[in-house]
Amino acid sequence: MRFELPYGHSSVAVHVPENFSVDLIEPEKIVAVENPEQLVTLALDHLLGGADWERAAASNSVAIAVNDKTRPVPHHHLLPPLMAKLKMLGIPDMAITFYLAVGTHPPMAASEFPIALPPEILANYTVVSHNSEDPEQLVYLGETKRGTPVWVNQGYAMADYKIVVGNIEPHQFAGFSGGVKSAAIGLCGMQTINHNHNLMTDPASELGKYEHNPMRQDIEDIGRLIGVDLALNAVLDQDRQIAHALVGEPRAVMLAGMPLAQEICQLTVKRPYDLLLVSPGGHPKDINVYQAQKALRHAARIANPGAHVFIAAACPEGAGSQHYEDWMVGKLTYQDIIKQFIAEGFRVGPHKAFQIARDASKVHLHWYSEMDIGNAHRLLLNPVTDLQGAVDSALASLKSGNLIGVLPHAASTIPTIDSRS
Repeated sequence: MRFELPYGHSSVAVHVPENFSVDLIEPEKIVAVENPEQLVTLALDHLLGGADWERAAASNSVAIAVNDKTRPVPHHHLLPPLMAKLKMLGIPDMAITFYLAVGTHPPMAASEFPIALPPEILANYTVVSHNSEDPEQLVYLGETKRGTPVWVNQGYAMADYKIVVGNIEPHQFAGFSGGVKSAAIGLCGMQTINHNHNLMTDPASELGKYEHNPMRQDIEDIGRLIGVDLALNAVLDQDRQIAHALVGEPRAVMLAGMPLAQEICQLTVKRPYDLLLVSPGGHPKDINVYQAQKALRHAARIANPGAHVFIAAACPEGAGSQHYEDWMVGKLTYQDIIKQFIAEGFRVGPHKAFQIARDASKVHLHWYSEMDIGNAHRLLLNPVTDLQGAVDSALASLKSGNLIGVLPHAASTIPTIDSRS
């Protein structure tokens, strides 16, 4: 049996002998929307949660938070109808500014802007990349109910009307992406993100949960302090095509969009697996380890203790976080990582090491990528250079009745073990 795993902009093939029992862990495909821009236009005309366009029309400045190059947001379909709507309201191009919501990722250089935004946006509007570590960019807005100090991009915060654009999809500890998150994390300062992300250690901060997820609800509080007016969110199918578009008051958009995302992404398996062949889903889900780690988290949900978990993630940008790489110096075991992370307290960057160690300590991790082999070893990823050879060796250790799973879009799939099995 031959399986193709998304890998960067292409794929990598893995062969499994016919005598093994293999499950393809993939949600059922849905029919793609034929005219996504028409769907977005319709959503812009039917706002959710009591939102309206009157405040936007009366505004002297409009700020739009958009995701950076690490997120597969279909801006080429979402933004043209939005800009047409703003133009129809009489808002001049010069009054609109786009903010690239990089969160803790490095600021994007102007030369990288075309990766994230369509050329017509770059030609007609001001575009700014956020920098979470530049105090000159930030303004303080107060604290959330959970004590998170809210430092946010000053230009965005001071705009008369604030919009967020993004996707609603599963998130490993925020429950779901979408809604205010593009601004409430993507345009915040490092101090804010560190404090909020510390809530990931709460057991209730888990994949697919919203109302009782402390981290997600802290994000909602951050969004309220910022004063985000409107969310334009897409729900994508497994081929990253727009399946649904929702526009309106951010919380209303989340409540309407999350069930749609779950319907597309969630599935159950009968019992855990002894070997898993996993891909985050290709570019940009595997642009670096920082992003690709999510595939390990999702796969670990359905892996037996000691299972072999193979991650095929190109990672052309390496680790994706200098803070993460620097913190890993001298760490020799997953236990070292977990112990020191808990002792030091939460910090963004090292938290990625902790997340990997938490899951990798329970399975046999094998990481196939384009990364420098020495760097991959330093990150304790247990890199392999011959994916098929490593898989063959692991298969030879399996016993009769062991289960194999193939998870080709792990970062956007919510796998759950059927409790009735």
